[in-house]
Amino acid sequence: MNAHGRQLISLAHPVYFSLLASVAAGIINTVWVSRLGGAAVAAVAVATNTENVLLGVSLVFASGTTVLVAHARGARDPGAMRAAVHGGWALCALVTPVVVAGGLLLREPLARLVLGGGEGAALSLAVGYFAISLPGIAVFFAQNLVDGILKGAGDTRTPMRLALLANGLILVCDPFLIHWYGVQGAAASTVLCRCLALGAGLFAVRRNALLREAVGVRAAERVRAALRRTLATGLPMSADFTVRQGGALVLVAVVARLGVTAVAAYSIAYKVMYVATMAFYSVRQAASIHTAHTRGAGRDASRAIGRQAVLVSGTVGLGAAAALFVTAPWTMAAFGAGPDVARAGVLFLRCIGPYLLLMACFIALGGVFEGSGGAPVLLRVTALGTAVQLALAYGLSGLGLPGICLALALAMGVQCAVVGVLFRRAARRQGDVEFSLVRVA
Repeated sequence: MNAHGRQLISLAHPVYFSLLASVAAGIINTVWVSRLGGAAVAAVAVATNTENVLLGVSLVFASGTTVLVAHARGARDPGAMRAAVHGGWALCALVTPVVVAGGLLLREPLARLVLGGGEGAALSLAVGYFAISLPGIAVFFAQNLVDGILKGAGDTRTPMRLALLANGLILVCDPFLIHWYGVQGAAASTVLCRCLALGAGLFAVRRNALLREAVGVRAAERVRAALRRTLATGLPMSADFTVRQGGALVLVAVVARLGVTAVAAYSIAYKVMYVATMAFYSVRQAASIHTAHTRGAGRDASRAIGRQAVLVSGTVGLGAAAALFVTAPWTMAAFGAGPDVARAGVLFLRCIGPYLLLMACFIALGGVFEGSGGAPVLLRVTALGTAVQLALAYGLSGLGLPGICLALALAMGVQCAVVGVLFRRAARRQGDVEFSLVRVA
C-alpha cells in the first residue's frame, strides 16, 4: 500500500466510526421507544425514514462544499476556500426554510402516506414527532454542512468526535425525555443533543487554522456565484444518493412478492450489511476529499487514488463477505429471528458475497469521480445500474432470495464494468497529458 492508500485509510476510518455511532444510537433509541408500544415504534420509524431522505437533500450543500473546500485547500487559495464556505452556507440557508416550512405544513399527509393511510395511534404519534423533528432539520442540515466544511479542510476526526458527542448525549437523554414526554421526548432529545454538537462544531470551525486564515482574506467570488458553484457540484451527488435510496425502497416491494418471511429475513440481513457498506462509503468520502485536494494542488493523482481506493474498499468487502458467510446463523439468531426467517436470512447472507465485493469497488471508485468533477457521469451510471437491478430482481424473484442476490450482483457488475471503462479512459488521457509534458520539458 502506497502513500495514497495510507492517506485514504487515515481520512476514512473516522468517517466510518461516525456513521457507526449514528446507527448504534438509532438502534438503542428504538429499544427505548419500543417500551411505549408498537404504534410508537412505527411513528419513530416513519420519522427516521423521512430523515434518511432529507439526508440526500443536505448532500447538495454539504458534499458540494466538501469538494470545493478540499480543492481550495490543495490550491492553497484562502480566497477560494472562503468563497466555498460562503456558497455552502448560502445554499443551506436557501434550502432549509423550504424543507422545514413545507414539512410542517404537510406533516400529517406525509405521515399518512408513509404509514399507508389510516387514522390510528401511530398517525397521531408520528404527526407529534414531526412537529418537533422537522424544525430540528435546520440543526441537522447545519450540522452536516459543518461536517462537510471540516472534511474539506482535511479534518475528518472532528466530525467523528461531534457524531460521538451528539449520539452519546442522545443515549443519555433518551430514557428521561421519553419517560416524561413519550414519542415527542425522543424527538426533543435528538434535536437538543444535536444543537449542543452543532455548537461544538461551529467552535471547531473557528479554531481550524486553514479556515481561520480564509476569514481574513477577500472571497474569490461573490456569494451568488459561489452558491451556484456549490449547487452544480453537490446536486449530482445528492441525486446519486436519492436514486440509490429510491431503488432500495422499490426493491423491498419486489422482495415482498416472496412473502412476509422473505421480507423479514431481507430486512434483518440488510441491517447487518450496513456495517460493511458504511465502510465502503467512508472510503468513498476519503477518495473524494483526497482527489479534490491533489487536483487543487495541480497534481492529477486520480489514477493512483482510484486504484488504492478499490484495493482498500475491496479488501473490506472481501472480508465482510467471508465473515457474513461464516457467521450468518449466529447473526440471525442474535436478532431473535424465528426458524423460517433465520433459514431465509442465512441463505441470503451466504449468497450476497459477490454483490458486496463488487459494490465495495464501485462505491470507492465513485469517490474519485466526485472529487474530480465527474459526479454527473457517476449519476448516470447509478441510474442505469438501478434500472437494471430492479428489472433483474423482478425477473429473477421466482428463484427466491438467491435470485434477488443474483440480480444485485449482476446489476452491480454492470455498474463496475461501465465505471471501469470510464476510469481507464480518464487515466489514459491523464497519461497522454503527462507524456506530452515530459516531451515538452
